[in-house]
Amino acid sequence: MDSIATGLKRNSNDIAWEFAICPDPTNLDKLKCTLCGKVYSGGASRMKQHIAHVKGNVAPCQKSTKDDQLRCRDAINEGKLKKKGKQAHDEALRSEVRFDTNENISIDTDEIENNFGSLREPYVIGPMDNFANTLNPEESLKSGKGKKVDINNAIRKERISTVKSFIGRWAYECAIPFHAFEKDSFKMMVEVIGQYGTGLPTPTRYELSNTILKKEVERTKNLVKKNEEEWKQDGCSIMTDAWFDRKRRSIMNLCVNSKMGTVFLSSKECSDEAHTSQHIYEYVESCIQEVGPEHVVQIVADNATNNMGAAKLLKEKRPKIFWTSCATHTINLMLEGIGGLPRFKKVLDQAKKLTIFIYAHHKTLAMMRKFTNKRDIIRPGVTRFASAYLTLQIKGRSSHTLVTGSTFWAGVALCLKVFSPLVKVLRMVDADWKPSMGFVYGEIKKAKKEIIDALGGNKKAYEPIINIISKKMKGRLDSKLLLTAYLLNPYYHYKDPQLQHDPKVMDAVLEFFDTLFAGDLEMQKQVVTIELPKYKKKMDRFGRELAVKACEANDADYDPAIWWGTFGGATPHLTKIAIRILSLTSSSSGCERNWSTFEGRKERNMEVLLANDSHTTQEWIVDCGDCDEDGVGIVGDGQGTDELGQSSRTRELLDEDFASGSEEEVFEEVDYESDGVHIMEEYRHKE
Repeated sequence: MDSIATGLKRNSNDIAWEFAICPDPTNLDKLKCTLCGKVYSGGASRMKQHIAHVKGNVAPCQKSTKDDQLRCRDAINEGKLKKKGKQAHDEALRSEVRFDTNENISIDTDEIENNFGSLREPYVIGPMDNFANTLNPEESLKSGKGKKVDINNAIRKERISTVKSFIGRWAYECAIPFHAFEKDSFKMMVEVIGQYGTGLPTPTRYELSNTILKKEVERTKNLVKKNEEEWKQDGCSIMTDAWFDRKRRSIMNLCVNSKMGTVFLSSKECSDEAHTSQHIYEYVESCIQEVGPEHVVQIVADNATNNMGAAKLLKEKRPKIFWTSCATHTINLMLEGIGGLPRFKKVLDQAKKLTIFIYAHHKTLAMMRKFTNKRDIIRPGVTRFASAYLTLQIKGRSSHTLVTGSTFWAGVALCLKVFSPLVKVLRMVDADWKPSMGFVYGEIKKAKKEIIDALGGNKKAYEPIINIISKKMKGRLDSKLLLTAYLLNPYYHYKDPQLQHDPKVMDAVLEFFDTLFAGDLEMQKQVVTIELPKYKKKMDRFGRELAVKACEANDADYDPAIWWGTFGGATPHLTKIAIRILSLTSSSSGCERNWSTFEGRKERNMEVLLANDSHTTQEWIVDCGDCDEDGVGIVGDGQGTDELGQSSRTRELLDEDFASGSEEEVFEEVDYESDGVHIMEEYRHKE
C-alpha cells in the first residue's frame, strides 16, 4: 500500500484535509501532503500555505495544480477576513460596555467606597509587575479589597491562562454548557469585569432574583419595542402551542413571530380547564388585542381538532386574520403516513429494531460510533439500557441476518429517496433563518416531482405516496394565504409564467383579496385589475434585468419581501400586501423551541422576562421545592448541558416510542445532522 495513503484524516470541512493526512495520531499538528509526500508542522494552516505556494513559512508543493493553489489561496483569504470580522465584532462589544469616565453623575463617594472599595484611578501594570505580582483571587476575596488593575497590552500569557483556568473551573463545577461561552453577553460580561478591576463584589442570590431581574425586565421590554415596530410595519404571526410538562400540567403558550424573530408573549396553565375550542379562541383573542388586531396577519397552530374549532370561531369575529395550519406538523403527518405504507413500514420497523439492538449495549454502540465518526443515528435523551438489554440476545440473532441481507439495505435506499424531498421541506419550514410562507406550496410541489422521479415515473409506486401528501395538504397547506404567497414569490412566478393561469391558484388569490378588502370593491379593483397585472406581465421595474436576476436562485441571500420592496414601486398597495405575507412564518415549531428552552426543573420560563411585575413571577426562579438535590443536574437541565439544540424533555428508547398514533400526536426529536439544522421531534400528546 502506498505510504502516502496511510494515515488519519480529520472530520473537518477545511480544504487542507483534501491534501493532507495525519501520519502520527499522537502529534496532530504534523501533517503529510498527499500530493508530494512531505511532512510539515503547523497544522492545516501551514498545509494550505504549502499547497497555495505562499512564501515565507513553508516550501511550495511542486505537485499542486493551479486550481489547487487558487482554492487554497481563497481559503486563506477567507480565513483572514473572518478573523478580521471577529476582531471587529469583539471590539464593537467592548465599546458597548466601556465605562464613560466623562459622564457627570452625582454619587455619594463615601457610601460607594464603603461598599465597593476605593475609587482611585486604576493601577497600571508596569514591566516589573509581571514578575512581582501574581493573580490571586482567593487572597483578594479574603482581604475584601484589592487594587483595580487595567490590564494593558503587555505580555500576559501566564496571567491570561490563570484567568481562563478560574473561568473553566467555575464552568465545570456548575455544568455550564461550553456553547454558552460563545455568547456575546458572556464576552461583554468578561470585558466589563476587566474594566472594573479587582475587588468586584459578586451579585447575591437576592439581587439576581430581584433588583437585577427588574433591570433585565426593563431592558427586555426595550428590546421587544424594536420588534413591536416591525409588527406595525410588516405585520406578524401569533404562534400557539399546548402540551404537558413533566408534572402532567397542561400548559398553553403564545409567541409572536416577525422577520426580527420570535418573542414570547404569554403562557398559562390550564390543567383545571377543559382545553376546548372556545377556551383556545378566548386566549388567542386576548393576545390579539394585546398585540393589536391591525398588526396580526395570521395565527399559526397545529392540526388538533380543538385548534380547528378555534379557527372557525376566530373567523366569525376577525375574518381578516387568517388561521394557518403548522407546516412542520403537517409535513410530519405526511412522513408518518408514507411510513405506514407496507413497503416502507417493514423497512422502518426493521431499522427500529436494529437501532434498539445497537443502543442496548455499550459495546455495539461504541462499534457503531467508530464507523460513523462518533455520530449517533438517533438522539435519545434518557435511554433505559437495562430494559433494552433484556432483548439483546433475541434481537442480536435477527440483527445479524438483517445487516448482512441486501434486501434491507435496498429498502433503506428506497426510503431515503422517497423521504428526502419532504425532509428538505421540513428543514426549511422548521428553521428560523428565513420566512417560509412564500416557499411552502412551491417546495411541496417540487418534492412531489422529485419523489415521482426517484421512483422512475412508476405510477403504481408513486401514486399512494402522492395521494397521502395531497390528502394531508388539503385544507391545511393549500389555503388562500399560502397560495397567494406562492404566486407573489417571484422565484416561482418568473420561473413558470403559466403559474398565473392555474385556476386553483388564481381562485385562491381572488378569495384572499376579497377577504382582505371585504366590502371595498374599489381597493379590490385597484389591486387585482391594475397592480397585479403589472407584476404578472413584468412591467415597469418588474421587467428590469436585475429584477429577473435577483430572484433566480433560492439561496441564503434571496428574500422575496426585500425583492418587492426594491422593485414594487409601481404597485404600492400590492407591494405592501406582498411584503406583509412574504415576511410570515408557516410553522409554530419556533414557539415549541422557545418554550422548551425554558422547560427545566426550575421552570425558568419567559414569563419572568415579560411580566408586568417581576415580583409575581420571580418564585419560578428562586423556589427550590421542585429542584433536585444535585445542583449540577438543575443547571444541566435548565441550561441545556446535555446537548446544544436538543430539547430538555426526556426520551426512553423503547419499542412503544416508535408507535404511531392519531394526527394529534406529534413527532418531534429526529435529528438530521448533515446540515447542522436540528429538526427536533419528540412524542407528545395534544389535548
